[in-house]
Amino acid sequence: MPKTEFSRRDFLKRNALTGLGIALGAAVPSVASAEKIDLADDPRQSTPLRISTFDIDATPPVGSMLAYDPMIASWDLGLRAKGIVLQGTDKPVVICAIDWIGIANESYDVFKQTLADAVGTDPQRVAVHTVHQHDAPICDFSAEKYLNEAGIDSQSFNGDFAREFLIRLKTAVKESWENAQPITRMGIGEAQVYRVASNRRIVGEDGKVGTMRASSCKDPELRDKPEGLIDPTVSLISLWNGETPVAAITFYAVHPQSYYLTQIANPDFPGVARFYRQLALPDVLHVHFNGAGGNIAAGKYNDGAHENRMILAQRLADGMERAWKNSVIVPVSVKDVRWETESVLLPPAGNIVPEIEKQLKNADQRFLTNNMTKFIWLKRRLSGKAIDISCLHLGKARMLFVPGELFVEYQLAAKAFRPDLSISMAAYGDYGPFYIGTKEAYAQGGYEIISSPVTENAEDILMTAVRKLLHDKK
Repeated sequence: MPKTEFSRRDFLKRNALTGLGIALGAAVPSVASAEKIDLADDPRQSTPLRISTFDIDATPPVGSMLAYDPMIASWDLGLRAKGIVLQGTDKPVVICAIDWIGIANESYDVFKQTLADAVGTDPQRVAVHTVHQHDAPICDFSAEKYLNEAGIDSQSFNGDFAREFLIRLKTAVKESWENAQPITRMGIGEAQVYRVASNRRIVGEDGKVGTMRASSCKDPELRDKPEGLIDPTVSLISLWNGETPVAAITFYAVHPQSYYLTQIANPDFPGVARFYRQLALPDVLHVHFNGAGGNIAAGKYNDGAHENRMILAQRLADGMERAWKNSVIVPVSVKDVRWETESVLLPPAGNIVPEIEKQLKNADQRFLTNNMTKFIWLKRRLSGKAIDISCLHLGKARMLFVPGELFVEYQLAAKAFRPDLSISMAAYGDYGPFYIGTKEAYAQGGYEIISSPVTENAEDILMTAVRKLLHDKK
């Protein structure tokens, strides 16, 4: 594993949430009509589980550097940082999703430490992930330091805005703590998303990846090819105070680009979909995570026409809505919650550090954005720096928080390990490892593999850690 040895149809059958009575396409109670539970007679509620939520603007000012271009404007929807704090189980747990392309290396450590300090917890109990929109900032303080010391313009890695943003984010998380409320129930739902995601790696007859069907694709012949291997479902976890929903957390694996390089900061179609759901349920905080979408994009259904941003957003929002309506609501308490972490040493690729180093003096912003985070990650890894994979256990749900741009096979494999549970995966944690393919993918080649700073042995290391976190007995 994670080489998938079954069809997508078989996967969907195997991944039915049998332990909760949910199957894709099956009739299940809606949230509105779910059976009411008498929590007064539930002895598990003696020590209440509590939640606080935060949601702040993460849009840099005009004139800042986005990942690839100078920013000249912001869109009607800006960038957001959203998340929750759970308390009542050991030390608090913080999970946060930010509309940036990536947060890597030292910056990732600083973000985790800052949010941990805000609520008095350990950095290992904090997960910070980006949604990976491309017209958005990139952040790596260690890359900034390296470039400055080398006399090279840090460009998109200038951290001035990120440092100011961190102060505001810490304040928001700390102040949210003062408005925590009990959580007595949770919902678990999922639904298929139609005509959004497609696998972007097209394997030729020679078994090699030649061309790529990226986030947008103007070649009708490539768009006509099958979707390929994807995870077609959006997963949703909701948290409730009695009869009142407080937060909805969604997970869906796809590169989140309809079109980009506009110089206008925007959250692209996942941000629009999230906003649609926020409008539909205005008193429920909506947090969205990008899944293992390293080899997944919208290219089959997107020729780059700007109107497609709305269309893709509506399709994703439709899946989110059906996942909400399909949710099964069950009691939850402190005893149902656990946070676990596994530290891994991913295997570094051979000669990337000297190759990148040779090109830095004459590098443009695009080269720096695409190479500095993995360059710094390799240096940290060679010095012995490990990276964390975490899992939030919440009743029958498991939320995995993983680094880099994992291929979708990792997400599908994790779900197949425990078909008795609802498994969700948030990728794009520490952005340093960049693309992480499967063993099979490294033999096939292609853009992601050429760009990857890890080797094919990453698969066994990651899958071992995921199995441990999911308590898979196989």
